[in-house]
Amino acid sequence: MKEEKLSLLQRCIKWREANIKEKQFILILSFLVGIFTAFAALILKFFIHQIQNFLTDNFNVTQANYLYLVYPVVGIFLAGWFVRNIVKDDISHGVTKILYAISRRQGRIKRHNIWSSIIASAITIGFGGSVGAEAPIVLTGSAIGSNLGSVFKMEHRTLMLLVGCGAAGAVAGIFKAPIAGLVFTLEVLMIDLTMSSLLPLLISAVTAATVSYITTGTEAMFKFHLDQAFELERIPYVILLGIFCGLVSLYFTRAMNSVEGVFGKLNNPYKKLAFGGVMLSVLIFLFPPLYGEGYDTIELLLNGTSTAEWDTVMNNSMFYGYGNLLLVYLMLIILLKVFASSATNGGGGCGGIFAPSLYLGCIAGFVFSHFSNDFTFSAYLPEKNFALMGMAGVMSGVMHAPLTGVFLIAELTGGYDLFLPLMIVSVSSYLTIIAFEPHSIYSMRLAKKGQLITHHKDKAVLTLMKMENVVEKDFVVVHPEMDLGELVKAIAASHRNVFPVTDKKTGELLGIVLLDDIRNIMFRQELYHRFTVNKLMTSAPAKIFDTDGMEQVMQTFDDTKAWNLPVVDEEGRYEGFVSKSKIFNSYRQVLVHFSED
Repeated sequence: MKEEKLSLLQRCIKWREANIKEKQFILILSFLVGIFTAFAALILKFFIHQIQNFLTDNFNVTQANYLYLVYPVVGIFLAGWFVRNIVKDDISHGVTKILYAISRRQGRIKRHNIWSSIIASAITIGFGGSVGAEAPIVLTGSAIGSNLGSVFKMEHRTLMLLVGCGAAGAVAGIFKAPIAGLVFTLEVLMIDLTMSSLLPLLISAVTAATVSYITTGTEAMFKFHLDQAFELERIPYVILLGIFCGLVSLYFTRAMNSVEGVFGKLNNPYKKLAFGGVMLSVLIFLFPPLYGEGYDTIELLLNGTSTAEWDTVMNNSMFYGYGNLLLVYLMLIILLKVFASSATNGGGGCGGIFAPSLYLGCIAGFVFSHFSNDFTFSAYLPEKNFALMGMAGVMSGVMHAPLTGVFLIAELTGGYDLFLPLMIVSVSSYLTIIAFEPHSIYSMRLAKKGQLITHHKDKAVLTLMKMENVVEKDFVVVHPEMDLGELVKAIAASHRNVFPVTDKKTGELLGIVLLDDIRNIMFRQELYHRFTVNKLMTSAPAKIFDTDGMEQVMQTFDDTKAWNLPVVDEEGRYEGFVSKSKIFNSYRQVLVHFSED
């Protein structure tokens, strides 16, 4: 039966190759990716809401609810158990995984990511994990694109494009934001923008958004009504809000990296669960708005018009009825949200930072405007407008993606009337954070390893090049105890002018022998037994490790001015040589392939 299925697939592939051109088939695949990704997003949202409603429907809004101390721990325990025992693979940091797949795995994402992130994040967020569903669904969408392309034996450049189509479809489907889906893929995943890539990305994004419109209605995800039009005299305050959002983004990024570093030092998953569970449950008990994605709080701040409405953000907590503490309450949430999100993922849960950045931005914009209105004599700043702008500001800062912030917030809320201030806030926030952090929270892990594709064409091509493809292994190896006569025999059997010297037992690289250095004595037979390789060898100008990125390799060549350098593993064992000419040839091939339109 299995052979019949395989043969049927082979026949389909052959029929496709004979009847449908590759460019047209990529458009068909991008359409399918859009449909599948949209339904995956709908399924995830459905599960999250069902779990949340079942657990919290009977909560008393006028007092603290002690089940907040229990649910989050249960959620991250179940999600962690599922990942360790069922999936048996790391599925956290979804967008970072996609960036890694694009830069190092040539667009290949493991098949389980199609379903594993949906289950793990639904459990995590439904039980109160303070993270978002968007990064898991982006990973799911990219996995759908990658594996659909793999089924039809598409080349790696097409797989990378289909990964981008999946990401674009995921953002478009879950937010009903097709433009934001396209821009996110170009800005955050850094898919190269050509006409051949633009059309598939558009098809996936529009298809996914259309499926969401058909199934959930045409209303924007967050209802927003512009009560007060934007006035030009508020531009200075908008710029200040952008700077404030940039600083909030910087705090969020650095605090999250620090807390994740603490969790990274805990080797036992149950220690992580205990530490993360206690931190998360206590924070949610004290500040119930930290429960789940936090979209109810965003809805409230975007639509509330009076202090009485805004005070309901303190429902279900021990702060209920203390309206005079609203600003303090919200500022504490800004400070503590990063700990709740980090504890969720660090403790074993699964989720992303899309929702936390939107959530923080909304609260930051509200606090900024409310504080200004209460304690300064400046012009009146409409809280709901500034809450909306804050969402764009923090998202732009955290993701280093100002265009994504602008278009996503405009499409999420239908707030196109505030397009100019959204752009001002996003740019101000982005310029603020890049003064301190050159890479986004997604890409900094890969950037440190030199594995990040960028919009810089040379760096992008070097990142796509693999060390194993440029290492040459046809060099004749010699050993230090060999005499000159044996070395001459090795030279006669080789067409190279460099000879690696290794330890006979361990294979460790000890040095190199250059033909030019021994040319004057190699034909004097009376010296054949007088000199050994140990006396004739010299140290290599530098050693390249097999884990080095190509950009680092090129930097080593520039520093040493060498044309050939030996490659060793982490323990110093010889593996081969890399030559400048080989790298240049590979570079030209990848550049042509990478840039084909």
